[in-house]
Amino acid sequence: METSVADDVTTETRILDAAEACLSRLGLRRVSMTDVAVQAGVSRGSVYFHFGDRATLVDAVLTRVATRFVESSMSAVRSRRTLAGQVGEAAVFIRQHLGDELLTLRLPAEGDSLLATLLSVQIERLLSEWIEFWLPFLADAEKRGEIRTGLDHRRASEWIVRTMLSFAVMPSVTFDMDDPDAVRSFVHDHLIAGLAA
Repeated sequence: METSVADDVTTETRILDAAEACLSRLGLRRVSMTDVAVQAGVSRGSVYFHFGDRATLVDAVLTRVATRFVESSMSAVRSRRTLAGQVGEAAVFIRQHLGDELLTLRLPAEGDSLLATLLSVQIERLLSEWIEFWLPFLADAEKRGEIRTGLDHRRASEWIVRTMLSFAVMPSVTFDMDDPDAVRSFVHDHLIAGLAA
């Protein structure tokens, strides 16, 4: 009996859901393809068929979780009318939702933080997606005269993404990162200044 594309998508989704659950329970170092297969209720061969190897599967889970997090911030970012406000709101979103179970992957070991893991693996594709996220906001900001004409939007977008990652993994010594107004003010006063007209 042939399987349909929809069946493959369903199986792939089940495997990703299972892998995410296994990573949360066992951590990055201990999870195996067998653990994922058992959790998903599929054969090991099916897991290998869909993802090839353990590294590819882990990368797919991390990408899915990170993408879900960024997509969840969209309404908060769009609620602001200026680029400074939008980037500030993204930073506040990151600070407020780092521990959310539905948006992030909780890993059992302290050394297994999601963002530390993302920073240590091959994430060029994910960074490219995040850069794409900011391009329309930069184009709109240029039309409004908030950023200088001719600014390389792709490079500016990467700068914003790198800044957003720092809000997730680096502490602050000059402002309270748990105070939304302080985060917004920091972004407004310093981070966007380099892009201004």
